[in-house]
Amino acid sequence: MISLQKSVVNFLVLFLVMVSASAQVHAQQAVSFTAKDGVRVFGDYYAAANKAQPLLLLFHQAGSNRGEYTTIAPRLVKEGYNCLAIDQRSGGSRWGRTNQTVQQNGGSSSFLEALKDMQAALTWAKSNGQQGPVLLWGSSYSAALVFLLAAQHPQQVVGVLSFSPGEYLGGADTVRSAAAKVTIPVFVTSAKDTEEITQAKTILAAVASSQKRQFVPRINGVHGSSTLRQDINPKGMAENWQAVLEFLSAQKTTG
Repeated sequence: MISLQKSVVNFLVLFLVMVSASAQVHAQQAVSFTAKDGVRVFGDYYAAANKAQPLLLLFHQAGSNRGEYTTIAPRLVKEGYNCLAIDQRSGGSRWGRTNQTVQQNGGSSSFLEALKDMQAALTWAKSNGQQGPVLLWGSSYSAALVFLLAAQHPQQVVGVLSFSPGEYLGGADTVRSAAAKVTIPVFVTSAKDTEEITQAKTILAAVASSQKRQFVPRINGVHGSSTLRQDINPKGMAENWQAVLEFLSAQKTTG
């Protein structure tokens, strides 16, 4: 009898592990689509309960790839957000993985060229049947590009989250000029660094929206979206997450 009970328990444990693994696979799906200039863009789609929930388009920093969001996107899904993290054509092999878009394209491109991939991600959101509002999320150089993308598509996005933005795109005020056309809610943050804080403040000041917030970490913050990763920012991750989720929750309430 004891042996039978152990067998039943072992079977149940194995079944639960298999169910959990299946749910994780279902929640993260590899996708690809083509930018207007023919470049194939690769990404991971993290599904929330349904496509009527908001969608966050997650863009990475320099030398990086969609692996930047492997620990961030699942947390966002739990909070009720669909997520699409892509490999932009400007990136690299950080996080121990290959940037497939860079690999397929024969090498890394300029920051500004990556805007085409971000535009393609926004197009994919519509073609994939996403029914919820779309928010843009940028990290470092893509934190600058999200302002250009939002300015170009004012009817398609409802919010912007910008982690460590700066004038990274070659012009003295390229990002600020785009920010001046952004009328949707904006959240900016940065490392706990005087220069980064000042850059974020300058760009946010140009934003046309009256709903804008700059979060300055009290405990610790690091460059880009990495500030939300336990392995990169163990001391300050919690306070940064709190600020992000407060902003996102406010958009759900007002939306």
